[in-house]
Amino acid sequence: MKVEQPSLGKRGTLLLLVALGAFPPLTMDLYLPALPHMTDTFATSRAMVNMTLGAYMAAFAIGMLFWGPLSERTGRKPILFTTLAIYITASILCALSFNVEALIGARILQGLAGGGVTVVGTTIVKDLFDGRERERVMALVMSLVIIAPMVAPVLGAFLLKIASWHMMFVALAIFASLAVILVCFYRETLAEKSTGSLVKSWGRLGVVLMNPRFAYLLLIFSAAPMCLMAFLGIAAYVYVDGFGMSEQAFSFIFAMNAACATLGPVLYLRLSRVLPVQSIILGCFCVMVLGGAVMLLYGAQSPWLFAAVAAASTISVITVRVPGTNLLLDQQTRDTGSAAALIQCSVTAMGAVGIHLVSLNENDLIRNYGILLMSIGATCAVLWLLVLRRPFVAENISQPQ
Repeated sequence: MKVEQPSLGKRGTLLLLVALGAFPPLTMDLYLPALPHMTDTFATSRAMVNMTLGAYMAAFAIGMLFWGPLSERTGRKPILFTTLAIYITASILCALSFNVEALIGARILQGLAGGGVTVVGTTIVKDLFDGRERERVMALVMSLVIIAPMVAPVLGAFLLKIASWHMMFVALAIFASLAVILVCFYRETLAEKSTGSLVKSWGRLGVVLMNPRFAYLLLIFSAAPMCLMAFLGIAAYVYVDGFGMSEQAFSFIFAMNAACATLGPVLYLRLSRVLPVQSIILGCFCVMVLGGAVMLLYGAQSPWLFAAVAAASTISVITVRVPGTNLLLDQQTRDTGSAAALIQCSVTAMGAVGIHLVSLNENDLIRNYGILLMSIGATCAVLWLLVLRRPFVAENISQPQ
């Protein structure tokens, strides 16, 4: 580590990074089993309830753009304390909401705060590690973070069974409170704070985005997660309403998908020892295309077949994230906060688009998902083929060892 953490140590630092990285999946997945129930409770449409997902993601993306550059001026630790306090407040407001409009409003506040927590977690990784070590740490953190979507829907279904969906947001407030304790022991990792004005700090977003190499790679690696977010948006409706499964059964089959996702980072580290990273990334995009074709032809025949194809596609998306994020961070020697904000923001914003696209025709969600998988996988594969041998890619990517 470039900055020693005497209070946390290596394991404590890893735990902190995992906790910060777990906020998006926990905040998204914990209440997924309750979505059909909330539609009935609020006497509203699926689209309106899905707005609690979409509005959160949009606010989450904006929050990252706000807090990321600001952390270059104030340091990482003050931003973490501020955003966690807002997140706890917003979670309590979500729990107290008794109509869908109030819940959407509280989710927006929760998203703005959650964006700050997540983007600072990414910048801390860049602050502390370089090169292959950073790649290994990101893979390990990502593998552990994926435990969150495994546990979240099961816990959510349990809370729904013994209480109501309101308790799910109380659980999020408690989790954020525990994260605050870890942050108290964290030593600031920003080596040199920016001395410019606030406006100038946020202006660095434009400077980073004007780097054509960063912008091109950002397009590729933020498009692929659209498919993962689309799956999250339709999973409850497909399993519960489409295949007639109970909320409890849905939570277990959803957890199985998340368990498969943990293979992504590990699979990448293993394969990168013997295969060129460029080929691994291209192969993942091809798996998405193939998965989309199978989903179109056979996805509606069985919940287990749907789950298998979704799991393969999820593994592909997660596998690509490790080298993709590392490669993007290597394009910037400065403005880490702004670069991390743009990476996370683009992933989230494109994910929100994915949820919207797959929900356009509520009567054929599986077909929509298949088309999206094929379209995004093919587009990313073509864009990647155009640059995989360029120096800014080949010289910044790990070679087989």
